[in-house]
Amino acid sequence: MILIQKFALGYFFVLLAAAGLNYVPGITDEAGLAFGIFALDLFDDLLHLVSAIWALAAALLGARASKVFLVIFGALYLGDGALGFLTGWGYLDFGIFTNASDGLSFSLFRVLANLPHIALGGVALGAGLRLGRNV
Repeated sequence: MILIQKFALGYFFVLLAAAGLNYVPGITDEAGLAFGIFALDLFDDLLHLVSAIWALAAALLGARASKVFLVIFGALYLGDGALGFLTGWGYLDFGIFTNASDGLSFSLFRVLANLPHIALGGVALGAGLRLGRNV
């Protein structure tokens, strides 16, 4: 397994952990917010689980599949996080389609709520483009 496949495999574990956050006692508060910052519902859990399965399949299928996963996943999650800064809602959970925009904000809450998708998406996209140059 080469490095780009290891990156995809790493995303499998990270996304699987994200899918399980709601089911670990003490992670969510009495309002249902994970770490007191954002709400994760069944749809979010399934999105993370499907993404994890996609990452695992890509890692096992090879370098080219890993590159495709990292670039597409990275672009989607990075864009979702950026849109979260702009509007308060993302598109992966359809929030942008069901809620009015809260406007641009770089408040601590908004940063913490969108940072996971910005970080996961940015690292994945960068790794896919950089490590996948010769794939």
